Amino acid sequence: MRIALDGMGGDLAPEATVKGAVLAKREGAEVVIVGNKERILPFLGAEEIEILHTEEAVGMDEAPSYALRRKRGSSMNRALELVKMGYAKGCVTAGNSGAALAFGIFTLGRIEPIDRPAITTLHPNRRGGVTILIDAGGNVDCRPMHLVQFALMGDAFMRCAYKKDNPRIGLLNNGEEETKGNELTSKVHGLLKEMPLNYVGFVEDIYDGKADVVLSDGFVGNVALKISEGIVETFFCFLKEALEKGLRRKIGALLLRDALGELRRKMDFEEIGGAPLLGVDGILIICHGRSGERAIKNAILMAKRYAEEGLLEAMKEALRESKEA
Repeated sequence: MRIALDGMGGDLAPEATVKGAVLAKREGAEVVIVGNKERILPFLGAEEIEILHTEEAVGMDEAPSYALRRKRGSSMNRALELVKMGYAKGCVTAGNSGAALAFGIFTLGRIEPIDRPAITTLHPNRRGGVTILIDAGGNVDCRPMHLVQFALMGDAFMRCAYKKDNPRIGLLNNGEEETKGNELTSKVHGLLKEMPLNYVGFVEDIYDGKADVVLSDGFVGNVALKISEGIVETFFCFLKEALEKGLRRKIGALLLRDALGELRRKMDFEEIGGAPLLGVDGILIICHGRSGERAIKNAILMAKRYAEEGLLEAMKEALRESKEA
């Protein structure tokens, strides 16, 4: 089950991407790295991994429209082309997320009946399960019907990827009361109540486990995501400072080392790997721009698992059934 990797995408590429591919290979993944061969080879060492050479790459600060017009030979798009032609069963990139969305739509195409593919992030919740946030940054300006489609995709994803029989759908809002919200959330709320989904209403907490799927437009979703990441980093920074003050605290930290390590792993985005772009006709995992080798490895293994489990075809079938309902 071959996975195509954008070897030049991300702040830490190509070192992190290549080393991540090596780690994934050691755990059973077959990877083809797309990028500048001369820059990739120094990080491969003795490992034998297929390389598709291209000298072009999408810059992290380039506009998606510019990349779409001028960078069709880039490592990102060439990796997606491998999926389109069937040579690879999934693609992983830590590159420019806007360009990944644009190329995903342009090269892979959309699946019916989706108009706006959406970035879907996975979050551990306080009930011991997983909650997904959709959209986490792909579509800044949305119409009500786009969020309804996000709900359909989220429902299908949780059924297919996590075997949830009746996923609970929540709409991210500034309060759970019916009177709260703006024009967009009010209209979406009304539409979702009429849908054949397990809609639980407004939610204001991604992590409490009241919903398996949390809906948002890409602007609000991305802000929520970035704030969450900042809180986690700040928490561990403050915790480290506090535990280093005095011998007794250092001894306590030593005793708590395993528990703290488990906590960090549960909250670390690198353990998850990346975020699937739902709604395109192929498996595409978008990683954080500053993903290290561990995140790249886990994203490759995520794409491999989704491909092996037939996630894309299962989602297509679920969306067809929802359209006919």
